[in-house]
Amino acid sequence: MNIAQFDYSLPENLIAQRPVEPRDAAKLMVVHRKSGEIEHRVFRDIIDYVVPADTLVINRTRVMPARLRGVRSGTGGNVEVILVREVSPSHWKALLKPAARLAKGTCIELEGGTLVATIEDGPGPSLRHLRFDKGVDVALTLSQVGSPPLPPYIRRAPVPSDRNRYQTVYADEDGAVAAPTAGLHFTGPLLDRIREQGTVVVPILLHVGPGTFQPIRTDVLADHTMDAEYYRVDSSAVETLQQRMHRGRVVAVGTTTVRTLETIASNGFEETPEPRIYEGNTKCFIYPPYDFRLVDVLLTNFHLPKSTLLLLVSAFAGKDLILAAYEEAVRKNYRFYSYGDAMLII
Repeated sequence: MNIAQFDYSLPENLIAQRPVEPRDAAKLMVVHRKSGEIEHRVFRDIIDYVVPADTLVINRTRVMPARLRGVRSGTGGNVEVILVREVSPSHWKALLKPAARLAKGTCIELEGGTLVATIEDGPGPSLRHLRFDKGVDVALTLSQVGSPPLPPYIRRAPVPSDRNRYQTVYADEDGAVAAPTAGLHFTGPLLDRIREQGTVVVPILLHVGPGTFQPIRTDVLADHTMDAEYYRVDSSAVETLQQRMHRGRVVAVGTTTVRTLETIASNGFEETPEPRIYEGNTKCFIYPPYDFRLVDVLLTNFHLPKSTLLLLVSAFAGKDLILAAYEEAVRKNYRFYSYGDAMLII
């Protein structure tokens, strides 16, 4: 199977630049895998499609305000930094721009000198190593002066409201550089209604990394390698999933949740006699054909052409049905990508 088969045409005006308000007023396309039927609803109607026996699994990762603006010491050339992962208190992995012109040893003054970093490696890998002055609390300073790392297809500067809006209402652990966007549509009251009807909501964790935007550059899908992303599923979540998965459906909110669940499924989840913590780094890459072990229903947004995310939803619902649904979404003026509308695949 070739990546060119997962292409589609999208008018630029359908790439959402700002979110809909309120969150649950976004459009919801409901795709029925068995019949091929497509329904057009509003997101808050999702409560009509989950039942008490279902288990709704959400990714509670919180997006760091990881984007920093700066200049090169001495030359004054502009630099953009997105901090991705803390290696130690003064050592971070980061995306740099313009990466090719930033040599090893370059000193960068960020946000007016609030942070000063030195590049510790030369151009080459996508993630570079930055060393900050000792004694500086980088994470705390980032929370004060950083801005949300909005995706590159959102062609505007971040505004103060993005700090809250590019975040799920249930996010509670910093570590992501991109939002698990399917969850952006939920409000607190909507989740309360879902719980009140008896549906159990289970939080898991996957810190979304920059690999979510990494294009597939190989003709053969199996040759593509995903970036490693940290995940953790606590023993209480494992126990709930083990108790409920055979009584009802597992409804995964977003592709990151799917990848986490399928990762633990491949690590002996069902055979584990006692609940335990599942934790590590996953490179789970899902593309057609794929036999899903834990996920029965998928809530997701509309994804970029030829992306790993589009491959995942195509593996879940079938390439032809998904591409037909995307064509329908274009005709119906759905809004695409991170701040766009949602699709429920049942």
